[in-house]
Amino acid sequence: MLFNSFEFLLFFPIVIFGFYLLPHKYRWLWLLLGSYYFYLAHELELVILLFISTCVDYFCGLKIPSASKAHKKLYLLISIFVNLGILFAFKYLSFFTTSLQGVFAFFGVDIPKSENLGSYSFDQILIPVGISFYTFQTLSYTIDIYRGKIKPEKHFGVFALYVSFFPQLVAGPIERASRLIPQLKKKVNINISNIKKGLIMMAWGFFLKVVIADRIGIYVDAAFIDPERNHGLPLYIAALFFAGQIYYDFSAYTSIAIGAAKIMGVDLIQNFDRPFFATTVASFWKRWHISLMDWLKDYLFIPLGGSKGSKLKTVRNVFILFVAVGLWHGANWTFIIWGALNAVILILEFVTTPLRRRVFKSLRLNQQTINLLARIFGVNFLLITLIFFRSASTADAFSYIKQMFNITGLHVNILNNYFELALCLILIITVQTIHYFKGNDKIYELVTNRPKYIRYSMYTAYIFIIVLFAINRQNTFIYFQF
Repeated sequence: MLFNSFEFLLFFPIVIFGFYLLPHKYRWLWLLLGSYYFYLAHELELVILLFISTCVDYFCGLKIPSASKAHKKLYLLISIFVNLGILFAFKYLSFFTTSLQGVFAFFGVDIPKSENLGSYSFDQILIPVGISFYTFQTLSYTIDIYRGKIKPEKHFGVFALYVSFFPQLVAGPIERASRLIPQLKKKVNINISNIKKGLIMMAWGFFLKVVIADRIGIYVDAAFIDPERNHGLPLYIAALFFAGQIYYDFSAYTSIAIGAAKIMGVDLIQNFDRPFFATTVASFWKRWHISLMDWLKDYLFIPLGGSKGSKLKTVRNVFILFVAVGLWHGANWTFIIWGALNAVILILEFVTTPLRRRVFKSLRLNQQTINLLARIFGVNFLLITLIFFRSASTADAFSYIKQMFNITGLHVNILNNYFELALCLILIITVQTIHYFKGNDKIYELVTNRPKYIRYSMYTAYIFIIVLFAINRQNTFIYFQF
């Protein structure tokens, strides 16, 4: 079920009314049934994978505290093997099989393609929606129990709800059991302030999705579908628009998820902190997809040694981290290259910090100028990496970059609709200005701190804008594919 669908507009009020009408002791069951129904609307058959992960981690979580040292590790490995095994089989098996066929072919060994092996093909495997998100969420639960950071949840229904809580099930944020489970268990009374804040966050998310992300996505699709047809500035603008599209699309989902949860008295973590205002690449990645980066830091980067030890080990760990970031996003060499490019620039940023400070000092540049130059460089580097992220293949990505630097004129509009192009730019500037002053987590202050007549004027204006400017098509959220 999509947030931006008529089905959700019917589903959500029913869930909320039921939640507050039921006694507290039955609310977990109501939300669990609602969450599974929400997921069933996406994946009727593959919901069994969600249930398998839930059962395995619930069982392993219960066993770990009382087990011997050897058996503790055994239960942890069972959890890791089952979760990552399912993730690998459904998301990465086809990619690795195809890549191995290419390697063998390079050495002259002919491996039959899957279509020659009968009616079954790895390419026919359907990637379950949200599998990367809920897999990481369940893994963190058993790892934290193994580390002694949390105690296992004995109530199977509450744990199942932690895994499947519908606002953040499909595209995060990736929550930790220590934060989410206590909130799911606490008694919640009707809080008008939270309901208002939640509704405003949801409305803001819908605006970001159907007015901005889907609108600039039309321009992006036209550019990336056949980059050979265009060159120069139109492709640069499309790359810039894609950076905006993926940010507004993903932050829209997060805003709706946070708002929906807040209405039920649950505070989800923020996934973004004004990333495009970062002045370093490292700072950007601390502000972008925060829940994923924190997860990988705690369960991959730090166990590898983090930034402690020699510079060489730090470089190695950063590279492994960002290749993992790339692979998490998709089973394609484009994502691996995207992750590796970010690793390279982070490593260069890390090792050249003393040199850059000396250069800036010798040039007598003030901090404002340095920050401006850093943002210009950061945005343009981000555009280059995101071309790989958006392209269907590495060949398409290199073709796009080649054509983008082929500037032979000032024609900028692929769609030949300058009103739409101007509207996209105005919307991007407007939202970035709002984010600069309010961030991603304080949007409701734009409304709640105003006099009554201004609030209702803003509500009216919002409805008018949605009716007038919303893209009238039901586009899925980009991060559903991850």
